[in-house]
Amino acid sequence: MWHRLLLLAAAGLTAGPAFAQVDLSGEWANVRHEDVTHRTSVEIGDYTGLPINEAARFKAESWDEAVLATHERQCIPHVVTYAMRGQPGNFRISKIDDPDTGQITAYTLHGTYGRPRTIWMDGRPRPSEYAPHTWAGFSTGKWDGNALVVTTTHIKMGWLLRNGVPASDRATMTEHFIRHGDHLMGVIVVDDPVYLTEPLIRTEDWLLNLNGSPNAYGQCQPAQVADEIPNQPRGLVPHHLPGANDLAREFAVKHSMPVDAAGGGAETTYPEYMLRLAGGALGAGFSRSAPADGQRPAAGAYSAPNDGAGDIQVIPVQGNVYMIAGAGGNIAVQIGEDGVLVVDTGLAEFTEKVLAAIRQLSSKPIRFIINTHVHPDHIGGNERLARAGRRLGGGLLVGGNAGDGAMVIAHEQVLNRMSAPTGTAPPAPQAAWPTDAYPRESREVYSNGEGVALFHPKAAHTDGDSVVHFRGSDVVMTGGIFTTTEYPVIDVENGGSFSGVLEELNRIIDLTIPKDWQEGGTMVIPAHGRLADEADVVEYRDMVTIIRDRIQDLIKKGMTLDQVKAARPTRDYDPRYGDPARLIEAAYRDLGGKNK
Repeated sequence: MWHRLLLLAAAGLTAGPAFAQVDLSGEWANVRHEDVTHRTSVEIGDYTGLPINEAARFKAESWDEAVLATHERQCIPHVVTYAMRGQPGNFRISKIDDPDTGQITAYTLHGTYGRPRTIWMDGRPRPSEYAPHTWAGFSTGKWDGNALVVTTTHIKMGWLLRNGVPASDRATMTEHFIRHGDHLMGVIVVDDPVYLTEPLIRTEDWLLNLNGSPNAYGQCQPAQVADEIPNQPRGLVPHHLPGANDLAREFAVKHSMPVDAAGGGAETTYPEYMLRLAGGALGAGFSRSAPADGQRPAAGAYSAPNDGAGDIQVIPVQGNVYMIAGAGGNIAVQIGEDGVLVVDTGLAEFTEKVLAAIRQLSSKPIRFIINTHVHPDHIGGNERLARAGRRLGGGLLVGGNAGDGAMVIAHEQVLNRMSAPTGTAPPAPQAAWPTDAYPRESREVYSNGEGVALFHPKAAHTDGDSVVHFRGSDVVMTGGIFTTTEYPVIDVENGGSFSGVLEELNRIIDLTIPKDWQEGGTMVIPAHGRLADEADVVEYRDMVTIIRDRIQDLIKKGMTLDQVKAARPTRDYDPRYGDPARLIEAAYRDLGGKNK
């Protein structure tokens, strides 16, 4: 109920005749009287007032604050869904105007222990759904009466409280900034289809402070990362196994609070919840599963990419490298004076669209095609794109386009599976086969002024994977080992393994170097989904590591595969990544489980 009253109150501030736009610029000091414990020293297990679902609660209870001391997480700032509400801090609002018209084109927000933000006021469109996400997100603003309404999307995976309560990378945020004299109020609404069952609404207050300055960090680069955990092993992810976090249970006991109330949930945020605790008649209508956890549709402007839609998009990455999305699987394109190098070719039915997109980037011949693995959404366009290209130099080639088309490079296991060397009918036409099948753990190519390194894990997504590193452009193409849209696909039939995927995720993290505040720097093109950086791979690696440890623990307890599935060890990630059955089966088998 209070959610609705708050929204009506905010609406009332903008009702009636249109107000003139208000000047929001200046230095603003935080007013600390509101919920100060939730903004300074929130306790483990305190999820009160949060409309979280079961997945969020399960994830929060597994969180261990020691994870913040690991090498990959020391430089992570407050994500935007928390920064404006988090540890009390001052901030500055500045105006950017058009020098010719004087119209305000943007506001900048600096401070609050988050990353600097730009709120675009010039009507520019949002980035593609394949664009990278950042800690600050992408914000646009418009005036509604005397309230500046700001919508933010493209936010990295983060948190709602600094005790492990998560916010997913599909969350959106809407803010209403309303000024009355020297007082500024912010109404902050976070909508997350993964971890919230209804919008989370918070308010924040600031006072104009002419002598103030914004709270801000300086740089935080990899060179500043310290060994806070002595002898930290590679791939360390501190976390609590299910049911093992005693601190989460202590909060309710310490404050003489019902366990359900401490655990949050939409029903606990309404006044009627008190009647339920007292045994009142209205209590019978409340349930943690109403509305259904994880089933609420997204309310924001951003949705997960649909790679197989045939809506081809070209996304600049950095350096000489671009990403072509929408063809079934992501495609990397490197352009330059030598010609064009392509990594993966998408589904066959989209090849003409892919070729047209490449021609928009360069009119030079396609010289090299690299396949990261054997699946049709990554090799489907081989034949047509190779035929449209022209290889450099001479040499012994083995494919049907030998001598004239582009050179097709892949690990020899890809050739073996495409050509069926045992004498059976080949699953792919000869003209689509690799013409250069390397047998070792690595391969090198030099193209368009930069070295391109290929690394082969023995058994990860498949047994023929290649990770491609554009060393000059500082871009990594992961193939099927990393995706932002689903759980890792362990293709056991084609030699894949759960442990191999986890090992290779750690190697990808070894290859990547963030620029500043665990953001940017080396960019990562996944097999499917949006453009990423090291922080996104770390989040994914941590998820796989935590699932491994949980399943390993259940195996030690003697559980069968069916019992492990029934224990739902992935429940905190299922609303984000989908059906976990194949992943659990691959992990159970790889970790030595016995289905008897």
